[in-house]
Amino acid sequence: MQKNIYRAVVWVFIICSVFLLGVSPLELVTEAYSGIYNRQEEAGTEQSEQKQSESEQSEPEQPEPDGTEIGKSSQGGTDAVSAPALDLLATSAILVDEENGRVLYEKNGYEERAMASTTKIMTLLVVLKYGNLEDVVAVSDYAASMPDVQLNIRKGENYYLKDLVYSLMLESHNDSAVAIAEHVGGSVEGFAELMNQMAYDFGAYHTHFVTPNGLDNEEHYSTAYDLALITRHALDNPQFIEITNTRSYSFSDVAGNRSFTVTNHNAFLTMYDGAIGVKTGFTGNAGYCFVGAVEREGHRLIAVVLACGWPPHKTYKWKDMRTLFDYGFENYKKKTVYEPQTEAVYVRVEDGIEGELCCGYTKEEVSLYMREGERADYIWNVPETINAPVLAGDVI
Repeated sequence: MQKNIYRAVVWVFIICSVFLLGVSPLELVTEAYSGIYNRQEEAGTEQSEQKQSESEQSEPEQPEPDGTEIGKSSQGGTDAVSAPALDLLATSAILVDEENGRVLYEKNGYEERAMASTTKIMTLLVVLKYGNLEDVVAVSDYAASMPDVQLNIRKGENYYLKDLVYSLMLESHNDSAVAIAEHVGGSVEGFAELMNQMAYDFGAYHTHFVTPNGLDNEEHYSTAYDLALITRHALDNPQFIEITNTRSYSFSDVAGNRSFTVTNHNAFLTMYDGAIGVKTGFTGNAGYCFVGAVEREGHRLIAVVLACGWPPHKTYKWKDMRTLFDYGFENYKKKTVYEPQTEAVYVRVEDGIEGELCCGYTKEEVSLYMREGERADYIWNVPETINAPVLAGDVI
């Protein structure tokens, strides 16, 4: 290929279901390939190697890639390899297309590190799956003892679960997180098991949860990539979006003795056009962290920054967010990478009575957000033969 045109390492896999005699449309499933996630990669530090080793002893064997997993190339990204280096302050950062999980840019995006209260994205997902928001939560002495940031709930008080999730996500209260975990999971440890199982199910294999609030713990870590992956699932849940985009929320304990108003501390919601969340975080080990999402004209991007400065540099994360989202929306435009075809593929029919071959066609097109100069390839995935009988409209 000519030197002035770089070849993007992007593959669009089109799983082609063949419809005989051209009746029903072909369902097209796209995967933006940024390189299969090499889960055997060397960790960046001895600490991450130790975490991975210990994780392998306690977790089930990770499945092989199934053709739908999205990860990094051997050089650390998709076309991010040839993308310009952005001026980022974060130690780890990533920009992902929410629609298909394609990595558009990354900087140390696969390094395991502390992620502070961005943990609570998963905490809320577990609550929305396993909890009943109308439940009454009893506050334990342990929950009430959590350090700042606190709602300052007290031992023996009762709260509705639906109220505590707003405390959790809007003001990031650590005591509310533990009260929620003890109620939904039976204990903090039981809740962490639910968190880890959900992360594993999502394919976030370099994430391990110990707490529901993200307080520093050597065994509590994630990566920018994994947090983006988890957030993709979160944004599929309208209830999650509603909670995390609420500006303020008022409630009281069940007895009506104490009243509270919590205000959303995610300043990015009013700072960047189209912002839709998601979660801030800070601890001494993690530094300032943020997971953000922006939607413009139906196109969503997710960005993550970890270890983006320490006090007094609280605003560094907002600068990096602007840089990442500006880069994404300014450089990636929607392009059609597959056109419908009237004679897409022929398949041999065994024991057929009306000829040995049948013809299928496609009606749908596939589009991706791509940079100027990128090229997408596609692959047909159909069987060499099918067995009779087959009817018009059958999917194979």
